[in-house]
Amino acid sequence: MRTILLATGNQNKAKEIKAMLGGAFEVVTMKDLGIDIEIIEDGLSYKENALIKVRALKPYVQGKDMIIMGDDSGLSVDILNGEPGIYSARYAGENVTYADNNKKLLKVMAEVPKEKRGAAFITAIAMILPDGRELTCQGLVRGMIALDYCGEEGFGYDPLFIHEETGRCFGEMTNEEKNKISHRAVAVAKAKELLLNN
Repeated sequence: MRTILLATGNQNKAKEIKAMLGGAFEVVTMKDLGIDIEIIEDGLSYKENALIKVRALKPYVQGKDMIIMGDDSGLSVDILNGEPGIYSARYAGENVTYADNNKKLLKVMAEVPKEKRGAAFITAIAMILPDGRELTCQGLVRGMIALDYCGEEGFGYDPLFIHEETGRCFGEMTNEEKNKISHRAVAVAKAKELLLNN
C-alpha cells in the first residue's frame, strides 16, 4: 500500500483527509514521523501555500517511497473581495482561535443583507510523488455566510457557512455528512484520482 505523508499539524484536518481517502492509502502525519518544523506560508494563493508545505517536507522523505500531500484552504466572501481568503486562519490576528475569527467575520458582515452574503470554501491540494513530480488540484463549494452561528459541529468557519446545494450549515452536519460534500472532499477526491492514475 502506498503511503501519504500529510503536511499538516492540524489534527482536525488530518482526521478529515484520512477519512476521505478511505483505505486506499496508508496515511501518516508529520507528528507520526516526529517532524516538528514551522512552515511559513507566505504564498499569494492557496495553491502556492499548498506547494510551500509539501516542498518543506521533501528533505524528510528522501529515499523513502512516500507521497507528500499538503492542502491550503480558506473562506472567500464575495462582498469582501475574497477575504479572508488565504488569511482565513489568522483573520482576527496571530494566535487566534476559530471563535475569534468567526466573531470578527460576523461583526464585519453585520450590516450585509442576506442576498449579498455569498461565499465559497476553497481547498487547493499539492502533492509530490516519490519520483519528484508535483501535482495540484482544487475543490470549491458555494454557499452563504449565516446571519448568526448555525450549529457547533466541525471547525473553522463551519458554524457560519450555509452550503448552497443542501441549504444546510456545515456546523449542523456530522463529520460523515460534511466529508462527502465539502470543498476538501471535492479536492481530496480529485487528488485520489490523480494518484491512482500516476
